[in-house]
Amino acid sequence: MEAVLAAAVALLDEAGESALTFRALATRLGTGVGTIYWYVSSKDELFDRATDHVVGEVLATVRAQPGSDDPIDDLRAMAVTLFDAIIDRPWLAAYFMRNTDVQGNSLRLYEELGRQTLRLDLTPRRRFHAVSAVVGVVVGTAADLGAEIPQEILDGRVDRDQFLDRYAEAWRGLDAAEFPFVREIADEFAGHDDRDQFLAALDLTLAGLRLQAGA
Repeated sequence: MEAVLAAAVALLDEAGESALTFRALATRLGTGVGTIYWYVSSKDELFDRATDHVVGEVLATVRAQPGSDDPIDDLRAMAVTLFDAIIDRPWLAAYFMRNTDVQGNSLRLYEELGRQTLRLDLTPRRRFHAVSAVVGVVVGTAADLGAEIPQEILDGRVDRDQFLDRYAEAWRGLDAAEFPFVREIADEFAGHDDRDQFLAALDLTLAGLRLQAGA
């Protein structure tokens, strides 16, 4: 199973979800398609187990991180680790926590995040909402950043900054009375750093949690 999952992850890393087929996996392993069915019963299960295989690495990293006296700081460190893993593997966002019956490591990672909230003065509902919000910021932002790259950037006709500046320039020309906000943030959008934007969203979420918990 370990070899099957390692090969599946390699295919996903190389060319995304469309590359992972039973035939391609069998070819990579030098075996027949029928052999794969000894390990997984469907393509959905294969995706879930490949996801859990990668999340196992994330879980190990999270567990190795030194703790602190501040549970919210520890929660932040865990969230950033998960975010970086999904950015490295954009396909991961679509399958994280999709099937916790199969994804035992994903459930354990969710538990690790949740345990930090047990150190705070919160009700069970607020703990649930807090972890859901953090996971939503992490996975949602990473999925958005991992969306299909425009063809003109892939082709090299424009770079990322030129692509963003095209929209920013259009926003600068909008009517000031109708679009005051969009005009004001146009310069910020043009030169923004995706990771900084994620960290700002995460910190806003955690600041709300800190206020709620009185921590």
